[in-house]
Amino acid sequence: MSRWDEICQKVGAGGRLDSSEGLFLFEKADLNPLGRLADEARERKVGKRASYVVNRYLNYSNVCILSCQFCAFARKKREPGTFESSVEELTEAAKKSVAQGITEIHIVGGLHPSLPYSFYLEMLRSLASLEPRPVLKVFTAIEIRHLAERVAKKPIAEVLADLREAGLGSLTGGGAEIFDAGVRDKICRGKETAEEWLEVHRLWHRMGGRSTATMLYGHVENAAQRVGHLEKLRELQDETGGFTGFVPFAFEPSQTRLAELGKVRRASALEELRVIAASRLILDNFDHITAYWISTGLPLAQVALSYGADDLHGTIEEEKIFHMAGAQTPLGQTRGSLERAIREAGRTPVERDTFYQPVPAGRA
Repeated sequence: MSRWDEICQKVGAGGRLDSSEGLFLFEKADLNPLGRLADEARERKVGKRASYVVNRYLNYSNVCILSCQFCAFARKKREPGTFESSVEELTEAAKKSVAQGITEIHIVGGLHPSLPYSFYLEMLRSLASLEPRPVLKVFTAIEIRHLAERVAKKPIAEVLADLREAGLGSLTGGGAEIFDAGVRDKICRGKETAEEWLEVHRLWHRMGGRSTATMLYGHVENAAQRVGHLEKLRELQDETGGFTGFVPFAFEPSQTRLAELGKVRRASALEELRVIAASRLILDNFDHITAYWISTGLPLAQVALSYGADDLHGTIEEEKIFHMAGAQTPLGQTRGSLERAIREAGRTPVERDTFYQPVPAGRA
């Protein structure tokens, strides 16, 4: 029996792939059979449904104390291109979107050196007061650590409790990048370690919170480091069950320092499909895998629905981070465009909430 046949047999029997089998998926498996196997695994999990969320992206500031080589979003204070939004400005933008039917507000920012703790609490309270109340999916793990260690100077668990009381509904999965320490040293030196990222999500999950998980690939990592990243996520999901879904996205190099150094080229469409399919098979304890159309473009995300993905993310409205790095995709999508893409892929569109549950008909 070939290695591929062994993998197919194991997956079909509900077995878990080990590191060497995961590596085979990235390095040696033929793409189309890999996609079919991932598609079968997807259908066993979710049937014919494919989901999307009606959401709005906001960013309170891009001022950041870090200098990650992969990032084109962050700026130092008083550097050209910086922005800071007030609570009033954020609330007004969100209010308009809530009136148009969004169910989720997604907010991240840089590690601002001087915004007070009260700003973050006031931001959440103000947004949580909107009606109908959206789920506030806010902050990456490194932002939580920044608030705990530098701003509030309180234990992480206390900060998470404060934020939840103020209205935090879910953590974002951003900042995971690739967990390998050597890779992090090259692309985001000074950022939190893998264990520090995982610790924030572990604490949040133990409090009953949910979050997404991510992987930024296509820069300086290798296949083994991708597999190691996925295995760490799988281990924490075994422990807590707190991840709602997994969102892989390809690195956008054109406006970053890594591109200036000539180190990377953007991942191909075939590589993006391979990552989606391999992720579906390795992350056997994740129900949902997202094809992030901001990264792939909507046509390729639509194809990814046949390679293991079951979700297209959201309407978004005004994405900044990928577009400041050079993404050429639209800033947002409509509910209609996402549903059309799903139907054309042979799936049944389902508008979901932040936790991947169908939105009640009266709210949609």
